[in-house]
Amino acid sequence: METPKTGYQVQSYSVPVKRYCQTLDLRDSPELIAEYRKRHSQAEAWPEILAGIREVGILEMEIYILGTRLFMIVETPVDFDWDTAMARLNTLPRQQKWEEYMSIFQQAAPGMSSAEKWKPMERMFHLYNT
Repeated sequence: METPKTGYQVQSYSVPVKRYCQTLDLRDSPELIAEYRKRHSQAEAWPEILAGIREVGILEMEIYILGTRLFMIVETPVDFDWDTAMARLNTLPRQQKWEEYMSIFQQAAPGMSSAEKWKPMERMFHLYNT
């Protein structure tokens, strides 16, 4: 099993990709965080939501957690347009219901879309070809 100690496997693609990194804070409640984790498990994640993520062009999505802080990495094709994809995702079946279903765990205003809740992070360092 992958762990922070053993590392996490990364998917390879035959096309160049770009990465988006975002963060979101959860409410400070161990019970709510446990339920949030459960709802994101393979057994409980809604198939329509997973299909919608792929449908808008997202190749890979990972969410990491530390305490109440979530960190999400999204990989997409180089020509991916974030704003267009998020606007489309927001219209797909059950997406609004999923946002409502998850909102009780998140420190976000009611009715916010996924694109409004998850805050983009700025890359300030990288170790490529230095």
